[in-house]
Order: sequence, then C-alpha cells, then structure tokens
Amino acid sequence: MIDETILVAGRPLQVAFVLRRRLWETITIRSVLAKPRRDVRLDLFRGLANWLIFLGHIPNSVLVWFTTRNYGFSDGADLFVLISGYTATFVFGTMMMERGFVIGATRLLRRVWQLYVAHLLLFFVYLTAVHYLAHRFDDLHLMDQFNVAPLMDFPVETLSQGLVLKFKPLNLDVLPLYIVLMAAFPVVLWFMLRWRNAVMISSFGLYLAARHYGWNLPAYPAGVWYFNPFTWQLLFVFGAWLALGGATASRWLLSSRTLLVMSGGFLLFALVMTLAERIPELRGYLPEGLVAVFVPNDKTNLSPYRVVHLASLVLIVVSLVPIDWPGLKSPFLQPLIRCGQQSLPVFCVGLFLSFIAHFLLDFGSEGIPAQLIVGAAGLWIMTGVAYYRTWSKGVDRSRSSGQGGEAGE
Repeated sequence: MIDETILVAGRPLQVAFVLRRRLWETITIRSVLAKPRRDVRLDLFRGLANWLIFLGHIPNSVLVWFTTRNYGFSDGADLFVLISGYTATFVFGTMMMERGFVIGATRLLRRVWQLYVAHLLLFFVYLTAVHYLAHRFDDLHLMDQFNVAPLMDFPVETLSQGLVLKFKPLNLDVLPLYIVLMAAFPVVLWFMLRWRNAVMISSFGLYLAARHYGWNLPAYPAGVWYFNPFTWQLLFVFGAWLALGGATASRWLLSSRTLLVMSGGFLLFALVMTLAERIPELRGYLPEGLVAVFVPNDKTNLSPYRVVHLASLVLIVVSLVPIDWPGLKSPFLQPLIRCGQQSLPVFCVGLFLSFIAHFLLDFGSEGIPAQLIVGAAGLWIMTGVAYYRTWSKGVDRSRSSGQGGEAGE
C-alpha cells in the first residue's frame, strides 16, 4: 500500500479513499465473519423442507400427515427461509469479505435475477397448465381453485401484475418472498458484517412494527401477500445472524438441560394445539380462550409461536445431530442431501408437481393408495432432478477443467 501511495501521489485524496475503503472492507469484516467448514446438515434439512413443501401443497390427502405442519406451529416454509438466510450469508458474506462489497453485492443480485427468471418460468408454465387442463376437461372451476381466474377477465393486466410479483397463483408464494428478501440483502448483509447484533435487533423491531401496524405488500387483484415480507424477514435475518457467529455464541445453549427440556415441552404443547385444530374431539378438552390464541395458526404474519417453535426444533435437532454425525453419510439420507444441494430446481419442480398431483387426485382416484403413489412419484422425480443437476454440473466442471488444461499445454 505504501508503494501504491508513492506511485499515485498526484491523487492523494483518491488513494486515501481507497486505503480507507480497503481497511473498512477487510479488517472490519474479517473480525466478524469466520468461514466454517461445510455443514451437510444444511443440505439435509433444506432438502427435507423441499419435500415437506411439496407434500404440504397436495390438499385433502393423507400426504399432509407426513409433513411437520400437522404436528407443530412451524412447517417446511419456516425451515426453508431460515436455512436460506444462513446459506446466503455463508456464500455472499464470504465473497464480500474477500473481494469487497461491490463484487459480493453484484453476485448476490445476479442470484436474485436467477430466482426471478426461475419464478417467471414456473409462473408461465403453471398458468399454461391450469388453463389447458381447465378447458381440456371442461372444468373452469380449476381456474378459481388455483387462483388463475383473473387471467380470463384481464389477461394483460394480470400478466403484468405477475411480472411485478403482485399476482400469484395458488402455492406460488414462497419464491416471490425469497426474491424480495434476497433483493434487500446486499445492504442488510453489509451492515450485518459490521454490527451483527444491532441488525438482528432492528429486524426484530421491524417484525413487531409490521405485526402491530399491519404492514404488508399489496397483492393482485385484492388483499396482501400470503407471506408478509416485513415479518418473514425475521427468520431470514436470524439465519444470517447464526451464520455470522450467532450459532457459535449460542453454543452454550446446547449444554443447558433445562432449556432442552423447555424446548421439548413447547414442542409437545404445539403438537397438542395443532392437533386440536384438526381433531374437534381433542379441541373440546382444551380451554376455549387458549385455543383462540393459537387456532388458526397465523402464517401470513409469522406468529411469534411459530418462531419459538422453529427455534425449539432447531435447538433439539442440532443437539441430537452434530455436524460430524456418521448418519449423514448414510445412503438413505443422500436423496434428501442432493435435493438440498440443488434446492432451486428441485423447489420449482416440486411446486409444479404439487399442482399435477392435486389435479390427478381430483380427477382420478382419491383413495389412499393413489395418494401414496402420487406422493412417492413426486418425491422420486424431485430426487431424479437433483441427481441429474449434480451430474450435469460435474460434467460441466470436468469439461471446463479439460479445456483449461489443453489451453495451458
């Protein structure tokens, strides 16, 4: 840096700015972000979240009883957003630390563009499939059932509203939330790399304010977003906070037997309250005032008990499944891990397959064997997509390495 100052002595202000920027972006960030080793558990549970979201989007079937949403307050969407915040911070936080804010932010925004393109592709394929099947089987009720009816009356306006993420067909809500959170993340991450705890507190303050004042984004043709970004950002930022040292600072919680017992007790309480929503006989044994607080489950504004439930679940799972758990190498878990490693294509395919499964069960057999076959086939296809993407990326890397070697020779 001294040599650089001498060589460009005619521009002392510019050099001072460069030196100040470099000191700010390297020394400060390195004091906060420590690069951990790869945690396969993240891939495992992100893959599990994809499977749970797929099964949970097939209504009126026994498949939803294979998901966590019938056994507690939180579900696959909560887990997906939390892990997404962690992994985004791990990837792009490291990039900002090593190569500066501009490089990290542009790479992050490029990822946002990829998510947006993936959403548009899924959006148009979804609309086309619903429109075709509704007319092919002469059942226009499908248009209402999958929230595509506005396309018939106002096609241009509906499509334009879809481009700005205001119009969303049934079940296409998670990816727009992810896009908005990632689009705002460059600035949030810049601050988190320097003031991790302050940003976490600010995120919690925004969460409380949004719930109190009813802040949300408008939807088309009416209403608001099903996943309120102003409240759901709490899980995303919490995941980022964990990645930036929050998990290390909170490691002592794993050795607290009292806290683990309390977490287990809350999970049991959540199980009873969730089952009470679906089993009227059980609901009759509970105080009506207590049931009114937890039923129905406020998913749109991310009720506090969903956050506590997810935190309790994470605490217990992390204590039972350490990072070096031998079971992570089990061949039985590899499909889930692969689905987590190829999360975006698997997620998009899973959403579309949930629509196909819904349609097949509505117009075909509704028996339990048919439901199980459809669900298993969907999971098999999602896993196949994950393995194909892994193989395809490996081939591309090998080809690039080969071409680089030939060029070097």
